[in-house]
Amino acid sequence: MKKIPVASYLLAILVLVSGIRVFAQDTRPNIVMIIADDIGYEDTSPYGQAQVKTPTLERLAADGLRFTNFYLTASSCSPSRCSLISGRYPHNTGAAELHTPLPESIAIFPEFLKKAGYFTGQAGKWHMGPAARRGFDRIYDKGPEIGDGGEDMWVPLLQERPRDKPFFLWLASLDAHRPWGSNSFSGTHRPEAVQVPPYLAEAAATKTDLARYYDEISRFDAFIGEVEAELKRQGVLENTLIVVLSDNGRPFPRSKTRLIESGIKSPLIIKWPKGIGKGGMVSESLLSSIDLAPTFLELAGVPIPDAFQGKSFGAVLENPGLPFRQFVFAEHNWHDHEAHARMVRTKDYLYIKNNRPGFSNPGPADSNSSDSFADLKRLREAGSLNPAQADVFMAPRPAEELYRVNEDTYQLLNRAIPGEEGGMLDYMRGMLEQWSTETDDSVPDRLTADWYDKETGKSLDKERIRGQMPGGPDALTTTNKGPF
Repeated sequence: MKKIPVASYLLAILVLVSGIRVFAQDTRPNIVMIIADDIGYEDTSPYGQAQVKTPTLERLAADGLRFTNFYLTASSCSPSRCSLISGRYPHNTGAAELHTPLPESIAIFPEFLKKAGYFTGQAGKWHMGPAARRGFDRIYDKGPEIGDGGEDMWVPLLQERPRDKPFFLWLASLDAHRPWGSNSFSGTHRPEAVQVPPYLAEAAATKTDLARYYDEISRFDAFIGEVEAELKRQGVLENTLIVVLSDNGRPFPRSKTRLIESGIKSPLIIKWPKGIGKGGMVSESLLSSIDLAPTFLELAGVPIPDAFQGKSFGAVLENPGLPFRQFVFAEHNWHDHEAHARMVRTKDYLYIKNNRPGFSNPGPADSNSSDSFADLKRLREAGSLNPAQADVFMAPRPAEELYRVNEDTYQLLNRAIPGEEGGMLDYMRGMLEQWSTETDDSVPDRLTADWYDKETGKSLDKERIRGQMPGGPDALTTTNKGPF
């Protein structure tokens, strides 16, 4: 019997093992999700805001897919993020109010990716409590390590990742949350050139406030460009989804914490060269932020748990013209001030049920201490507010609001009048009631009260006590998803 030389035998094994490695190469997509802090839907150039300089987002939209009807489940920082990571509505997470942590019992999508072999990393703003940290292999969330804008560790995290695994990164900026700080983009936007929306004051201080906000948006945009460049340097850009969105509307009166478009609608741009063929596409499909979690899992080949109330829109990435949802739902709970309101949106209409109609909703404390709010108060004192500006101070508020959104850009004309709109008020009210019942929502008698003065934004001299969290006895365990 002819003997095989040892060297040849070892070489054969090496070739065989190498062949197996090539055959078993992981082709699942990488996912980089980039979350802005308080950047409104209308405040980047791909969405028509010519005043703001966001060249990276323009390029991503030109190379990828831009969504025009993507809605958040809350216009409030931590509830929005906890909803996003769990694929559940805020009252179904146990973290419906600002600064409340996600409970350990709530499933989160990064954990499923991690168990399926993905490297999972986070860098920047956290704001979800300690339990959600289990979903990540590496976390950078401490200042000053993450930098003034929260983006300094984005590229280093990408550089530190293991090269033998697909990866998911949760990159969260502090831009453009108040207070504004000086940065390399300060002064990029000139106050005198700023165009003011009709619900803010046409005043110098407001224009300066908006210009500084735009400066922080430009810094956010620049860091996205650095991440994209690093992906290209590593040779993984082609099979990486870059997903850009915001957590809520701009931190100005009649935006953040509101359930109208300026508070609850978010930009969503997805670039994925390998998976989205033609660039520059636009999808008008109605999406909810709870749909991101199941979409990511489906693209990664991971089974979607029943606990997720969202659904995957993977098919829309292949065909942006496909219809998806008929309804999106959102809620406003405590964010510095006592509140309980619910919203349902269809393609053409937006309906709000306000369960604390006796209270005004000027916005959160940081907005109420802003120069923009001070300008509105001066107009109020002079008796010069227009109807859109007066809405900021309105109390009592309507118990119900109905807007024909496709004809009312700023939701100024409340059509919640019985018999109007061909029965649409009854229809929208019924859909919201069905959603509330199926997802076990509730209106507690004892909600968390105001912790801040609505006129000044300053902390009230009182003991800070949490009230009852919205959600019935089955809210944290239900797998019901509500109308779709």
